[in-house]
Amino acid sequence: MTGNDVRAKFLTYMEKRGHALIPSSSLVPENDPTTLFTGSGMQPLIPFLMGESHPMGTRLMDSQRCFRAEDIEEVGDNRHTTFFEMLGNWSLGDYFKDEQISWMFEFLIDELGLNPEKLYITAFIGDKVNKVPKDTESAELWKQLFHKKQIVAEVADMNTEEEASQRGMKAGERIFYYNAKKNWWSRSGGPEKMPVGEIGGPDTEMFYDFGLPHDKKYGEFCHPNCDCGRFMEIGNNVFIEYVKNEDGAFKKLPKRNVDFGGGLERIAAAVNDNADVFEVDLLKNIIERLELLSGKKYFDYPLAFRIIADHIRGAVFMISDGVYPSNTEQGYFTRRLLRRAVRYADTLEVPNGELKVLAKTVIDIFKDHYVQIAERESDIIESIFAEEIQFRKTLEQGLKEFNKVALKLTIPVKKVNGKVVSDSSKKPTQQKFITGESAFNLFTTYGFPIELTIEIAKERGMTVALDEFKTCMDKHRELSRTSSEQKFKGGLADHGNRVVMYHTATHLLLAGLRKELGDSVHQAGSNITNERLRFDFTYDEKVTDDILKKVEEYVNTAIRNDLPVAIETLSKIDAENDPTIEGSFWNKYPDQVKVYTIKNSQGEICSRELCGGPHVENTSAMQGTFKIIKEESSSRGVRRIKAILD
Repeated sequence: MTGNDVRAKFLTYMEKRGHALIPSSSLVPENDPTTLFTGSGMQPLIPFLMGESHPMGTRLMDSQRCFRAEDIEEVGDNRHTTFFEMLGNWSLGDYFKDEQISWMFEFLIDELGLNPEKLYITAFIGDKVNKVPKDTESAELWKQLFHKKQIVAEVADMNTEEEASQRGMKAGERIFYYNAKKNWWSRSGGPEKMPVGEIGGPDTEMFYDFGLPHDKKYGEFCHPNCDCGRFMEIGNNVFIEYVKNEDGAFKKLPKRNVDFGGGLERIAAAVNDNADVFEVDLLKNIIERLELLSGKKYFDYPLAFRIIADHIRGAVFMISDGVYPSNTEQGYFTRRLLRRAVRYADTLEVPNGELKVLAKTVIDIFKDHYVQIAERESDIIESIFAEEIQFRKTLEQGLKEFNKVALKLTIPVKKVNGKVVSDSSKKPTQQKFITGESAFNLFTTYGFPIELTIEIAKERGMTVALDEFKTCMDKHRELSRTSSEQKFKGGLADHGNRVVMYHTATHLLLAGLRKELGDSVHQAGSNITNERLRFDFTYDEKVTDDILKKVEEYVNTAIRNDLPVAIETLSKIDAENDPTIEGSFWNKYPDQVKVYTIKNSQGEICSRELCGGPHVENTSAMQGTFKIIKEESSSRGVRRIKAILD
């Protein structure tokens, strides 16, 4: 069964049960300061799980494209990918555990044909400290469903992974309780980490048993959450039923929510009873094309094939969402994907410049479901080709620097009167190692992958001080993480008054830019805090100071004139066909959309834009004078403005 088959079956199954299809959101989250990329199907639904009503109703479904940058180094085994699709369905105060668990069992077993003997379940063991009970209800529901298939499903306490690996699984056991580390969801972690007002709840996860032999390096005995490869998590039902009160106690929510997330490639792998997700057509078709380009076979070079296939697919989707290769922010990860792909393509002797062929393969696989990648095909292929050519020049420079490092000599020394001095009686020798600092400099300054440094060093009889390199990298990552808490925030930092003022100001800013520069100008991204706004827009040239002054005055006139901000809900089709409405990222919005309109006293439109975020009710609430403090290039064809309300 293909990945496209699995996706279609899931959406059809949920549609028959009253779920409305919502579009996949962009890989770059809007109005979410907590993360750099959309890394789960749940992420775009957070406002609605927190209580906001959704225009499509209380039963929703989708297939959300996701990217997890932290998994880049993990790619190479049979299950990790950076880009993936997450099948999802949600109940917003509608159905709860009974329906969700029975539907998941029926979908996996009866619709997809999974062998129920290979399905294993985990549930939440409870939290005595925070007085959150054991989720016996979920376990009992699963037990009854297995019983109907004449399958024994005993329940056992595992608690932690360490305890589970020491205990092992007993005959007849199929449902296992783990602690909050494995079977609890909230945005902040386990119950003890949740702030007052945060929502969360237990989850119950589904694992498929591929029957592979257990590797004892992961513990004495195997269990569903073991990392040895025998079991693979294919889905997760989250039951959001608690809120943390002022006194620290957990109270049941009046409207309980359900969130299901299932990895499309992983479910397809289970359906095909093959633990290698790269054998699913969504990746296998890329690998088959790579076999033709390289003249080599996947099973002879699985690591290189997996990395290239995953990274090219991820880069295609990143660029389709406007994330071009660069040295900063999200673009850094697009560049990193492509440069690793080039490196491993070289090990397979893929001809230079041919990664664009793999990009075309990715587009052909996904274009029917993700229309935007077909629409941007030429841009995607051109960007990937350009990055490959540029990186080959970088590799040349890096190799020259490597040679300088490798040719350094170790000067013999001796002690004279307690001091260390050079020993001229002995000849200098060529050093036999590359310091960690040198390897780190090759990586950060010249883009030289550590794998390449290790390989070339080995060819020359040298070693690399990997522990020292790791120390340098850890320091670098910590600095990057601390910096990214501010630097990588996307959308709105919060919904405070100043942030809301700036959000409305971005609408007026865009309207002013379109008035002065033309209707080809569209939003390309934003970042708003309570101190300033940052706004990206499509334009090929530097905006002159005269134009910027006119745009400033356009916004300030609206602020001074005390104009109401009106909101209306329209069908997306009507909104797209209305020439007065400006909108970006149309594909991420549901069939019913919100439109915010600002008109002057003569009834003329000052701003009319599609949006899903909060706004002031009147422009007079935007306290201060709007000032543009910087205009600069953001990426190819995109300019960036930073502005304040002074």
